[in-house]
Amino acid sequence: MAPITRIANLLLAAFIPALLGAGAATDSGPAPSFNRDIAPILYRNCSSCHRPGQVAPFALLTYKDAVKHAKQIATVTQSRYMPPWKAEPGFGQFKDERRLTDEEIATLRNWANNGAPEGDADNKRIPPKFVDGWQAGPPDRVVSMTDPVSLPAGGPDQFRCFVIPLGNESAQWVNKVEFHPGNRKVVHHAIIFLDATGEARRREKVPGQGYDCVGGPGLAISGGLGGWAPGATPTVLSEGLAITVAKSSDLVVQMHYHLSGKPETDQSSIGLSFTQDAPKKGMALVMAGNRRIDIAPGDDHFVVKASAELPMDAETLSIFPHAHYLCKDMKVDAHLPDGSVKPMIWIKDWDFNWQGAYRYETPLKLPKGTRIEMEYTFDNSANNSRNPSNPPTRVKFGEQTTNEMAFTFISVSLDDPADVPEFQRDMSAHFIADMIDGGSDDSGLDPKRVAQMKATFNFFDKNKNGKLDPEEKQALIEFLKKQNVRL
Repeated sequence: MAPITRIANLLLAAFIPALLGAGAATDSGPAPSFNRDIAPILYRNCSSCHRPGQVAPFALLTYKDAVKHAKQIATVTQSRYMPPWKAEPGFGQFKDERRLTDEEIATLRNWANNGAPEGDADNKRIPPKFVDGWQAGPPDRVVSMTDPVSLPAGGPDQFRCFVIPLGNESAQWVNKVEFHPGNRKVVHHAIIFLDATGEARRREKVPGQGYDCVGGPGLAISGGLGGWAPGATPTVLSEGLAITVAKSSDLVVQMHYHLSGKPETDQSSIGLSFTQDAPKKGMALVMAGNRRIDIAPGDDHFVVKASAELPMDAETLSIFPHAHYLCKDMKVDAHLPDGSVKPMIWIKDWDFNWQGAYRYETPLKLPKGTRIEMEYTFDNSANNSRNPSNPPTRVKFGEQTTNEMAFTFISVSLDDPADVPEFQRDMSAHFIADMIDGGSDDSGLDPKRVAQMKATFNFFDKNKNGKLDPEEKQALIEFLKKQNVRL
């Protein structure tokens, strides 16, 4: 059963940049200038990525930098394409939001429309200085990709997984994780998984050179250590929380490379800090998903729904919604036992290239019996500029980027660490049962996995009517829980 877990390999701790905005002049006010009005906005929201050596295509540190791109800045901020923050306000309150206010967007537009003046030299701001070392302080241990990886000058973005053996002789508790990209010009983002099975080493045919992976590392992961995107802050867990790293674990780092136009190399590093104190709270994962995806070419409103019920009380830490290129809208709500509904996230303009985990500013208390409801909408028409197929073709569930997915992963804390195994056993059993009962078209999946899922389905389909009736599905869930099949 373990290979089914590849579907769920996107659990994540958080890796969203910490950027804040400030108010400025509006259309009715005086014409804004760079020194007085524009520089503070750019320095708080843009310069961490738009500076030399970073992944952004140009710098935004000086007036000379910005004036050349004034119209472009106004356009991409007006459309909210930049800065890349997808969560809608009012549907979950998150840490490290990089969202411009309406006033800031108007200020950038007015500046561009009025000739982008530099302004009075007395108002000139000092460009920010960025820490090149470890932002969270010196880590207890630094590990790196085994060998430098060579990247071509051009071509499509690359997704590769690299295995970093930790060699820890006993279980450890990690409370800080900080990723350092080796080459910021090409590292778009990174996701860090844990593998205590050795499967990742077997997949990496040449040690140190990684293996192709899209969506996840393709194995039954043992946990996650978060990730990184340009401008990200380190993962620092609250007091009482820690990530357990099992004995003899490997790090599996999924790297997303955006090629720069010339040959490059990268050898990224990860700083880990440990605590000697046993966690006072447990960390677990809530999962919801649906593989009943079959989108006809031209269909611009294909809706996928799924749900998951919490087996015990929990508090949210972060949420990670996931789909591929055709998704355009994703909404997740928590339906509490008392009938109330708490919005968890709403993304109206999903972009596969800017996905990540969103960390809650204040944890949401979700009592036992809370039902997580997700609804994703997909656009497989020619009007979807992100559609990888032109003309559009039929798209079904699968693991390649030309297939589609619809999953939500929510990291939660439990009051008692001892409750984590039971919580995860219940969540995993329900999630895997949903996947096994998810439909008959498995052309987008690995044949070995398809055979295992079909054999399991056929065994529990006692009346042979081609579907799992409620009692049959419950029997499958109880079997999975008894066997402790985990994601």
